[in-house]
Amino acid sequence: MASYSRALTRFGAAATRLSVAEAVRPYANFATAAATTTATTATTSYATRPVLPSSAILSSARGPVSLSRQFARTYADAAAPVSKKKPGKIRTTFKWLWRATYLSLFLGVGAVIYNGYSDRHPEEQFAPDPEKKTLVILGTGWGSVSLLKKLDTANYNVVVISPRNYFLFTPLLPSCTTGNIEHRSIMEPVRQILRHKKAAVKFYEAEATKIDYERKVIKISDNSDIKGTINETEVPYDMLVIGVGAENATFGIPGVRENSCFLKEIRDAQAIRTKIMDCVETAAFKDQDSSEIDRLLHMVVVGGGPTGVEFAGELRDFFDEDIKKLIPEISPRFKVTLIEALPTVLPMFSKQLIDYTESTFKEEHIEIKTKTMVKKVTDKTVEAQVTNPDGSKSMITIPYGLLVWATGNAVRPLIKDLMSQIPAQKESRRGLAVNEYLVVQGARDIWAVGDCAVAGYAPTAQVAAQEGGFLARLFNNMAKTEALESRIKELSSNLNLKPGNTAEITAEIEGLEKQLRRVQDVKPFNYSHQGSLAYIGSEKAVADIAWLNGNVASGGKLTYLFWRSAYLSMCFSTRNRVLVALDWIKAKLYGRDVSRE
Repeated sequence: MASYSRALTRFGAAATRLSVAEAVRPYANFATAAATTTATTATTSYATRPVLPSSAILSSARGPVSLSRQFARTYADAAAPVSKKKPGKIRTTFKWLWRATYLSLFLGVGAVIYNGYSDRHPEEQFAPDPEKKTLVILGTGWGSVSLLKKLDTANYNVVVISPRNYFLFTPLLPSCTTGNIEHRSIMEPVRQILRHKKAAVKFYEAEATKIDYERKVIKISDNSDIKGTINETEVPYDMLVIGVGAENATFGIPGVRENSCFLKEIRDAQAIRTKIMDCVETAAFKDQDSSEIDRLLHMVVVGGGPTGVEFAGELRDFFDEDIKKLIPEISPRFKVTLIEALPTVLPMFSKQLIDYTESTFKEEHIEIKTKTMVKKVTDKTVEAQVTNPDGSKSMITIPYGLLVWATGNAVRPLIKDLMSQIPAQKESRRGLAVNEYLVVQGARDIWAVGDCAVAGYAPTAQVAAQEGGFLARLFNNMAKTEALESRIKELSSNLNLKPGNTAEITAEIEGLEKQLRRVQDVKPFNYSHQGSLAYIGSEKAVADIAWLNGNVASGGKLTYLFWRSAYLSMCFSTRNRVLVALDWIKAKLYGRDVSRE
C-alpha cells in the first residue's frame, strides 16, 4: 500500500510539472527572447523548427534546465527574421521640416546680425562732383524716401531738407496709440538712410518756408528748440522735388483744431496715448460722478477710412485685453463711436468687406454713425448733423473723453504760396497739379510727389512710394542721357583726327545712339494698385488685393496674419522689421504698456 502511494505521488508530481511547463510556455518564450535575440544568428522560423514533445522533456536527464534551453532556442529561431521597421513617410517629412526650421532660424539670425553689422559699418562715401547739378528734395515721407532709396546719388549733388530727421512708417501709427508698438520701432533715421548711398548727401533739419521758382532758391528756417546764430538761409537748386505731404483738414469746423487729436505724426500718437490713460485714470478717481465716467470713457473717432477704422479696432482691443484686466470696475462702461459723413466706412474696399467690417464692429460693440457730419466741437461734446433714412436731417450731441480726427487732407502753406506764384496752378485746389511725368505744371525743373501733388490718384502711401520710385528711374535715366550725349559729341568731334580709325569710331557712335534711344524711352508714370489692407480689431483684418486681372477680397483671422506679414515686409529696413516683430511678441506675452507717458 505504501509503495502504491509513493508511485501515485510521483505520477502526480510529474503531471504537475508537465502542466506547469505547458502553461508557462508562451511566457517563457517571451522572457528568454530578450537575452537570446542579439546573440542568435539562426534563420529558421518558428513554424519550421521541430518542438520536443512533453515526454521527451520529462525523460531528459536535466529536467527543467533542458526545458529552458529548448524554449530559448525555439524563440530565438522564431524572432531572428524580424527586422526593424523603416520610419514612415510622415515621420520622415516631419523630421526634415524640423531640420529646415532649425536651418531657417539659424540663417535668419545670421542675416539679421550681418545686416546690423553692415548698418554700423557702411562703405566709405565719396564727395560728388561740384560741377554736377544740385538736386534738392523736400520732405522725408513716402515719396521722398522712395526716391532716395533708388536714386544714384553719384549723378547729382543731392540735398535733403525736412523738419523731421526720420522716415515714419505711417500704416502702423494707430498701433502706437495703444502701446501695441513702440514709436521708435516704426521710425528710420534719415541720416542712416543717406549714409548708405554711394555719394555723400547733405541733410538739413529745417522747415522750407518759401520756394522762389524764378530765382530757383528755397528759403529755410530752423524750427528746433535750440537755435544757432543763423536761423534762416537760402538753398539754391537746379532740380527740385517737393514731397512735403499735406496737413490735417478741419473743413473750417469750429473747435476741431483746438479740441481734437490728429493722427499723422509720432507726436500725435504720443498725445493720444497720454490722453487715453488720462481719461481712464480720471474715470477711476474716487467718488467720480457716474455721468462723468461715461463721458470720459467715450472715445469718438471721426473718419471711416483705414486710419480711423484701424484706430477704433486697436482702441477696442486695448480695453478688452488690458484695461479690463487691470481696472475691471470701469471697463464695462467703455464705448467707441466711429463717425463717417459717407454712407459706408472703408469706401475704397469691396461691398462684402464693408459689410464684414460693419458686422465685426457690431460684435465688438463699436457704434458706427454713417451719413453724419460734424458741425461743431467743444472741449466735451461733438455736435453733428445726421441724415435719417427718410432723408430728413437732425442734430445730435455726443459727449466724449477723447476725440480723434482722422479725415481729409489740406494744402500746406508752402504749397499754397508756390501755387499763387504759378499762373498755371490758379485753378488747382487740392495741391500742385502735375503732368504724366510728375512735373509741376507751369514751372520748370520742379517735380512733386505724394499728398502735395494732384496726379489723379488717391493720396495714399502706396501712390507716393510708386511716384518716388518713378522719379528715381527718371533722374537716373536723365543722368545716363547726359553722359551718353556728351560721349557721342566727343567722339563726333574726333572722328577725322585719326586716319584709319573712322570705322571703329562710327560703330561706337552707333552703339551709343542705340543705347541713348533706349534710355530716353521713359514711359509716363502709371500707378499700379497692389491692394488695400485694414485692421478691424479682435485679431481680424480685411484685404482687397489685386490679383491677375481682378481683385481678391478676404477678411478674418487668416487675413490678419497676412496683414501683419505684409506690413512687416513693407517696413523700410530689417531693423524696423525686427523691432516691430519683437513689439508684437512682447505685447502678446506681457500685454500693452498702460503707463501714462
